[in-house]
Amino acid sequence: MSSSPLLGSVIGGPKTLLRLEGAVLFAASIAVFAGQGQQWWLYPALLLVPDVSMLGYLRNTRLGSIIYNFGHSYPVAALVFALGLILGSSITIAIGAIWFGHIGWDRMLGYGLKYGTSFKHTHLGDLDKPKK
Repeated sequence: MSSSPLLGSVIGGPKTLLRLEGAVLFAASIAVFAGQGQQWWLYPALLLVPDVSMLGYLRNTRLGSIIYNFGHSYPVAALVFALGLILGSSITIAIGAIWFGHIGWDRMLGYGLKYGTSFKHTHLGDLDKPKK
């Protein structure tokens, strides 16, 4: 068994499928956002807000990965989205959709959830690895 920090990273067809799922999620988030009647400038203005979770890396890599993964996983976005549905708040639904869109965008581009070893070690592979 290797001690590689990338042990368990997705490769091949499943990796391609996960990236395609990211693209579908990104597109679906735009469609849901469109149905909320919000100003279109809001989508690009808030799209990168989940990246604020990278600030945890200022403390250390382990904490950084925990906070980053919290901001880049589906449960928190789903909670915001569901809260919007429960409250009947189109702005909250729109924010949840944008959050899902950010996650989809990241996955589509190959930025996965982070391991505690390095910001560049993700479940979708090593970001340092040269592209073929």
